[in-house]
Amino acid sequence: MADITRRLGWRHLRSTPTAHIRHHRDGKLVHDGPGIGFWFRPLSAALSEVPVEDRELAMTFRARTADFQDVSVQATVTYRIGDPALAAARLDFSVDPDTGAWRGAPLEQLGTLLTETAQQHALDVLARTPLSAALVDGVAAVRDRIAAGLGAEPRLPATGIEVVAVRVMAVRPEAEVERALRTPARERIQQEADRATYERRAVAVERERAIAENELASQIELARREERLVEQRGANARREAEEGAAADQVRARAEAARTVKLAEAEAARSVALARAEAQAAREVGEARAEAQAAWLRVHGDVDVATLHALTGTRLAENLPRIDSVTVSPDVLTGLLARLGGGARG
Repeated sequence: MADITRRLGWRHLRSTPTAHIRHHRDGKLVHDGPGIGFWFRPLSAALSEVPVEDRELAMTFRARTADFQDVSVQATVTYRIGDPALAAARLDFSVDPDTGAWRGAPLEQLGTLLTETAQQHALDVLARTPLSAALVDGVAAVRDRIAAGLGAEPRLPATGIEVVAVRVMAVRPEAEVERALRTPARERIQQEADRATYERRAVAVERERAIAENELASQIELARREERLVEQRGANARREAEEGAAADQVRARAEAARTVKLAEAEAARSVALARAEAQAAREVGEARAEAQAAWLRVHGDVDVATLHALTGTRLAENLPRIDSVTVSPDVLTGLLARLGGGARG
């Protein structure tokens, strides 16, 4: 919609780049072009605003296939007004000089023209196509037919309309028919899913079996290695025992040899000591015997009185200490008698 402002009985129009403005005054074209702005008097001006941008027209309509099944078609037609002057001459694009709003509904007229033309060609192609083919190839067939039909429609170029593109989003049957058609597909998909599940389970079982076999093989190999380890440990223990026994035997032999040597040395020392003691004892005995013999020889040459005196002296040396001596007359008499008898003799 054009932007119109008021100033003292004058009007100023400002349009957008996508809106083509045609200004007639007194039947003459004064201004013509998109995105223009100008002053005008409302009583003498005739204004038209023609949109020149690409516009999307969505349409949904129903059709019937060759096997009498109802389907719905969803399509979109992209178009533009290529000749604004021709469109303004064929359709009412006039705007109110005070508000800038269209006085009519030109875009609705264009939409009706495009929708009816597209629907006519879509119905024509679907009426000769069975439902199964329409659901499989109907989108492309309907799109091509609508595009060809709109391109060959003489009213569109006569109105200044250019069709840019045609898109068909879906060709769908009734809900009950769609559910009936989905059932075999769903069953087939379910069968595929079940088969995939069974295959997956079979693969899982096979993998579990392989894993179990690998674990069993690993356990067997581990047991074999443990057996080898036990044998090796036994051999090592036997070797260590043998080496320990040999070492103990060597130590015992060395200890026995050392003990024998020590015993021999001790025996030799004992023998030598015994011999030395015997020799010393013999020498001491000989010395004592010689001393005794000498003593006897000396005493043999001394008289009896001297011997008695020596005996008394020796006896006195060996007697205990006597603090006092009491001599009775009897003892003294006997002693003097002995001494006297000895003197006489």
